[in-house]
Amino acid sequence: MPKTRRPRHGSMQYWPRKRAARIYPRVRLGAVPLDAVLVGFSGYKAGMTHLMSVDNRPNSMTKGEVIAVPATIIECPPVKVASVRLYSASANGLRLLNEISGDVDKNLGRKIVLPKKKEKAAPAESANPDLSNVVDVRVNVYTQPWLSGVGKKKPEMFELFVGGRNIADRFAFARQLLGKDVNVKDILKDGQQVDVFGVTVGKGYQGPVKRFGLSLRQHKSEKTKRGPGSLGGWSSPRMWTVAHAGQMGFHTRHERNKWVLKVSDKPDELRLAGGIAHYGKLKSHFIIVKGSVQGPPKRLLRLMPARKPITGLPLQAPIIEQIYRAV
Repeated sequence: MPKTRRPRHGSMQYWPRKRAARIYPRVRLGAVPLDAVLVGFSGYKAGMTHLMSVDNRPNSMTKGEVIAVPATIIECPPVKVASVRLYSASANGLRLLNEISGDVDKNLGRKIVLPKKKEKAAPAESANPDLSNVVDVRVNVYTQPWLSGVGKKKPEMFELFVGGRNIADRFAFARQLLGKDVNVKDILKDGQQVDVFGVTVGKGYQGPVKRFGLSLRQHKSEKTKRGPGSLGGWSSPRMWTVAHAGQMGFHTRHERNKWVLKVSDKPDELRLAGGIAHYGKLKSHFIIVKGSVQGPPKRLLRLMPARKPITGLPLQAPIIEQIYRAV
């Protein structure tokens, strides 16, 4: 039989493979629904476990049977709306036109510089701004990690899209959420498919064998055995496609169509004695998704409704009979 050759692994879609700009991702695209709702949420990865559930997939060979399912626990403490942002169109994309701020916690001062004195805006200006040039409405929210088992006080801050039929409805809905907590049960439901954005585990500077899966060269090779055999032709500037050593991990990655098995506000339901390894005890709302997600424990993940959901999954989550202790 011919020898199987696999010269390299690793997609050229992600290039250059450098470290992420920050430890939690940003989401620049999102479908805006017609319902008045915030699009997306966030949570801290707690760890993995496995559970026994009744298989309710219509085309599965084990339909109706109790099967073991690997799952990831993500703790989702409430986020608080810090401000409402109004954007207008410009030649270079969206431009911030107006921002209406609300009451925030003092811990937000660990993330941004808070004004020493609260500025009082005119009632007419803050309640009824000019929406004639506004093309997009978003809310600026921040996390509350002190309500979770992460054990830190510095929050993360990011934008969420706002749904609605028109700009006026979207602004009215965002305006009433200003300075209030938003829970994960108001955004995500059991059986829903979500896209997970996060930063992967960092592995530092690694060689091409570990980074791209190159095969080891023959023992009589010159100079090295754990390097590429050829750097490419000298006449074409394609040497950058050759697998070299470099940064591995700590990249922003997008996981599609994760199935939400459970959304709960009662952490005692898990009954995990001693908490979760490398994380601790759950203190707030949490969700359980099928399979694994990127990142180490305690890292923030962004959850968005799936843009291209799988049609074979049912809309209802399976019945969970037992959840085993996370390791």
